[in-house]
Amino acid sequence: MVGAHCNTPLRRLEVILTRGEKNMDKKFGLLFPGQGSQTVGMGKELYETQPAARWVFDRANELLGKDIAKLCFDGPEDDLRATNNSQPAIFVTSIATLNVLVEKLKGAPVGQEGREIFSEEDVASLGALAMGLSLGEPTALVASGALSFEDGLKFVEKRGEFMEEASQKEEGKMASIMGLELDKVEELCKGIGCQVANLNCPGQIVISGHASRIELAADLAKGQGARRVIMLKVSGAFHSELMIGAKEKLKDVLPAIEVKEPIIDFISNIDAEVTRDPEKIKTNLADQLDNRTLWEASVEKAHSLGVTDYLEIGPGTVLKGIFKKIDSALTVTPLHETEDIINVHEKISL
Repeated sequence: MVGAHCNTPLRRLEVILTRGEKNMDKKFGLLFPGQGSQTVGMGKELYETQPAARWVFDRANELLGKDIAKLCFDGPEDDLRATNNSQPAIFVTSIATLNVLVEKLKGAPVGQEGREIFSEEDVASLGALAMGLSLGEPTALVASGALSFEDGLKFVEKRGEFMEEASQKEEGKMASIMGLELDKVEELCKGIGCQVANLNCPGQIVISGHASRIELAADLAKGQGARRVIMLKVSGAFHSELMIGAKEKLKDVLPAIEVKEPIIDFISNIDAEVTRDPEKIKTNLADQLDNRTLWEASVEKAHSLGVTDYLEIGPGTVLKGIFKKIDSALTVTPLHETEDIINVHEKISL
């Protein structure tokens, strides 16, 4: 469990106070992908070859009461795409990948017998900060030591469940509009009755809302000069008013979730600021469901902290592509399989 080696308040305080010293020479930001990055087969090679990944998947199966590993490895794709499945599946795959990364770089087994997962000190030695796009945010909180793996999985399971329920009640869609200025997109959304959901990078704005309105907005955006419009592979209108019901249900879950102060810097999607206060983190986790995510601003914040090199931990390469459009001077190395982790080994030493 994250924090397995920081059992006492005194020990945890020591880690927090030495955070700056531990990360002073570190240059890696830890990035975690959001929904839509899922793909059948994700995590399979790690599970079959790396005990550190196997422990995470097996523990998740136990906690969820279903075979999330089989869903990740074998699909079917339609089942994996469903929000209540894809969210815990991406979360578990990302944490499993991080666990293997830490173990390989450490050169020794992580955790302790029966609790074979990275500690807060391990991650503090590895990264300067953690951040995730939408669903990736609770994953980043586990990496930063603010959430335990178990509480993180519990939260993501409910998050996906409530968002899927909301999606079933009202059909929603999301679309990425490229090449149209923000003020024009906002005006378009206001006139039709949908919302700006994600400010991902220059020239790419994601909108969200009722399916018919998003389809209309997509057509109008093309007519107004948008270079391209892509319908996203998600099952609902996330980060829009259609998620208000899911948000209210999630608020009832959060009191049972323990959130601690992150050990490394954590940047929130809501305001693109380093967030340390546990209660503020909880509020942001709920508010994220019906508010836009400020990913471009979050990347700029991370860069302002001196971080120029990043590891995209989990399925897909979406974040690498987004980073390239924000600032081509920033480097992102995606990590999916053992070979990726071995290749990055020379750059990091715990």
